[in-house]
Amino acid sequence: MIQYYFAPMEGITGYLYRNLHRRFFPGVDKYFMPFFSPGKEHVFPKRAKKDLLLEHNQGLRVVPQLLTRRAEDFMWAASALAELGYEEVNLNLGCPSGTVVAKGKGAGFLADPAELDRFLETVFTKPPLPISVKTRLGLRDPAEFGPLMEIFNRYPLSELILHPRVRTDLYRRPVRPEIFDGCYQTSSSPVCYNGDLITQAGCAAFERDHPDVTALMLGRGLVANPALVIQCKGGPAADKGTLFAFLNELYRGYAAAFGSRRNAMLRMKEIWFYLIHLFEGGEKFSKRIRREMDPDRYESTVRELFQYLPLRTDAAGGWLPEGKEG
Repeated sequence: MIQYYFAPMEGITGYLYRNLHRRFFPGVDKYFMPFFSPGKEHVFPKRAKKDLLLEHNQGLRVVPQLLTRRAEDFMWAASALAELGYEEVNLNLGCPSGTVVAKGKGAGFLADPAELDRFLETVFTKPPLPISVKTRLGLRDPAEFGPLMEIFNRYPLSELILHPRVRTDLYRRPVRPEIFDGCYQTSSSPVCYNGDLITQAGCAAFERDHPDVTALMLGRGLVANPALVIQCKGGPAADKGTLFAFLNELYRGYAAAFGSRRNAMLRMKEIWFYLIHLFEGGEKFSKRIRREMDPDRYESTVRELFQYLPLRTDAAGGWLPEGKEG
């Protein structure tokens, strides 16, 4: 049976969000952490350290994601994660951010296949735990992916997560399903598809047409509709009571973690950027939420939204903005 993964989304899918999502909307098979970059000093960044604590991830299948092009830094981090009890680590070769790519990391690493090959040869010599790869098709041209697939096929990846865009597509241009269809069956590793699956119907159609794909990774569609995986597995759509309780607990958790309702409100706005599209007529509340700077008025606006607006069965009935997955 196909599995469903929650994509790593910076600023959203941290441990507070993951735990509450699992409690209110169970069904996700793996949660991928937003990436962190292990440095030469070989210590976990402060923010990553909190996200990685096992007590913050009880009962979850969680996969840390690393952003680096230095094999020695990757190996240090992977070994440290194995000691913490993690069972998989993911290499980010997909982030299209300009600052990341300029350092030759993320999708920028795809511009140097020979160096990438040496990197993988080193980390797979004696890996401390299974390694999966999340990648794009290349830097500028989908034709780059043929040689990249040859490199990936040399190594025992636990999984190849393929996002069928090149780096220069960012998230603005459509995915390239024809490229995915032409290459995924040539992979020597299990393949997970990631990219613009935002409705139950879209996921069902993809499953039907790609029976050899082992998993689907969902990002903005799952933030916009937290019950999407439940629906894909035959369960009901979100109801207002459950959704309001989820958001209220999340807001309170952020306020406690940040020591500030205002900072919690700012974090919630990142979620509302996607979630607003699950509400019929939500556009008229979208500006109010974005502009609100007072927590009391923000809370009042959210209560009013839930009181007056009906839910859609899927958020794509409105419109979903560009994503920012890792």
